[in-house]
Amino acid sequence: MKSMVLNIDYFQKQLEEEKTKIEGELGTVATRNPDAPADWNVSYPDMNASPSAPDEIADQEEEYENRVSIEAGLEIRLREINDAIERIKHGGFGICKEKGEPISEERLRANPAANTCVEHADK
Repeated sequence: MKSMVLNIDYFQKQLEEEKTKIEGELGTVATRNPDAPADWNVSYPDMNASPSAPDEIADQEEEYENRVSIEAGLEIRLREINDAIERIKHGGFGICKEKGEPISEERLRANPAANTCVEHADK
């Protein structure tokens, strides 16, 4: 495989920008866990549901479940981004964790947090 030189600063900037965006989105549905800053706690929606209105309570529960789902996906992505930033800092960025060979620049441009080549993406 031919050697390739990545513009690490470009990917670092992309990852930092996405991290800021994801943290902003997380802030709309959750708050940081003060005991584990990498973890987020879903905030329960305040929809002023009346205890005597089962439909309002059901809507509030549904909104909470939606927030849990959103938070879980965003937190996974944030973890992937943070892992990629750590790989940049410690020299493992752009290397497939399965094969040990360079990840194509095309793949990294599509997903800067990728830690495998396309061949091993589903592993």
